[in-house]
Amino acid sequence: MVGSENEEKKSSKQWKMVIIGAVIALIFAFTTASIASPNINLFGLSNDSCTCPQKYSGMVEDCCCDYETVDRLNKEVLNPSLQELVKTPFFRYFKVKLWCDCPFWPDDGMCRLRDCSVCECPEGEFPESFRKPFRPGLPIDNLQCQEGKPQAAVDRTLDSKAFRGWTEIDNPWTYDDETDNAEMTYVNLQLNPERYTGYTGPSARRIWDATYSENCPKYPSEELCQEERILYKLISGLHSSISIHIAADYLLDESKSLWGPNLTLMYDRVLRYPDRVRNLYFSFLFVLRAVTKAAEYLEQAEYTTGNPTEDLRTHSLIKELLYNPKLQAACPLPFDEAKLWKGQRGPELKQKIQHQFKNISALMDCVGCEKCRLWGKLQILGIGTALKILFSDNGRDNWGQTLELQRNEVIALMNLLNRLSESVKFVHEMGPVAEMSIEQISSPTATNKLWQRVQASVQAFLFKS
Repeated sequence: MVGSENEEKKSSKQWKMVIIGAVIALIFAFTTASIASPNINLFGLSNDSCTCPQKYSGMVEDCCCDYETVDRLNKEVLNPSLQELVKTPFFRYFKVKLWCDCPFWPDDGMCRLRDCSVCECPEGEFPESFRKPFRPGLPIDNLQCQEGKPQAAVDRTLDSKAFRGWTEIDNPWTYDDETDNAEMTYVNLQLNPERYTGYTGPSARRIWDATYSENCPKYPSEELCQEERILYKLISGLHSSISIHIAADYLLDESKSLWGPNLTLMYDRVLRYPDRVRNLYFSFLFVLRAVTKAAEYLEQAEYTTGNPTEDLRTHSLIKELLYNPKLQAACPLPFDEAKLWKGQRGPELKQKIQHQFKNISALMDCVGCEKCRLWGKLQILGIGTALKILFSDNGRDNWGQTLELQRNEVIALMNLLNRLSESVKFVHEMGPVAEMSIEQISSPTATNKLWQRVQASVQAFLFKS
């Protein structure tokens, strides 16, 4: 009888040790994975398992859609479609000026990472009429930059018919001269993702300081009219999105080339400021409205790249996105542009804000990091295209008959919408978890303290047993 009791106690203690060991391993795996793992979802949890309360609810300010609907539509409709669309041959190549003198001050930027540079597309990848002249000292193909990346395979499907039917006219809202092909180069956006580059310090801060202080009205202010407030919110929303992408794809360990989410950075730059999150949602709906308003034009546009299969797929994806019944039923008018530019000061105010945004566009040439400059130019052109669509001088009813968009404008518009969609998705899925867990998992010191508490609890449990 005594032997049996001893065996039971021994067996019970062994089981306790097994359970405790499993708990320790699980907690350790959770805390280390949340810091070092490149996966976005922390703790391996599915998106549906988070019981965190929805922090943002009700209507998005100045828009015609609520936060819950935006999150649902983005998850079910917009984000999956946009992710596929931007990978197609038509939307993955962006034409850009990367070598421009800053019109405001001498360039003083420095990047410490190779990831700051941009991989240009090989000359043979594009139609003859779109190839830039040979420039001494510039490599035709950067194999080191493309090495080991599955997207690096050169797409040679483009022929002389590529991009036919698109105009080359300047956007009145932006600074770049798109008609100057001699200064343009093609960049494969899939090979040059928006992520952390190491571009920090006074040079980077100077760009944003100039953007806000010199071109955006002081905000918040009771003196601001709605149009001025919208310009500020567009820039703030874009700033939030860029910060989220930098934090979501961050270089955690340079020696191991380990990339993953930096939740501390994301919290410090965006999540702790509700207005920045709200402005992100506003910018998303603003650009979405421009895309839906231009639906007829975008549906009839030519997406020819010389690859019939891919071109048909691109056109199909565009139609699926523009005319998705869930989107049309739940959020038919994301933003109502008809209420702006009213009154006697309307034309004058529009011209003023157009000039301010053009200055912001010009500031992108002052960015001291090639990849940051690339994505800055693309996304500012995307906003400029949205402004062009929504506030055309031709009026709200008949604008579709005369609107002309450059190929580059459409590429920028859809890639911008995808970037904003990704940011909204990340904030919705990971924001509550990050805010609750930031103190426990965001730094080695905090993790060590958590680990010490676990050890103390285990020892106390064993002692009592």
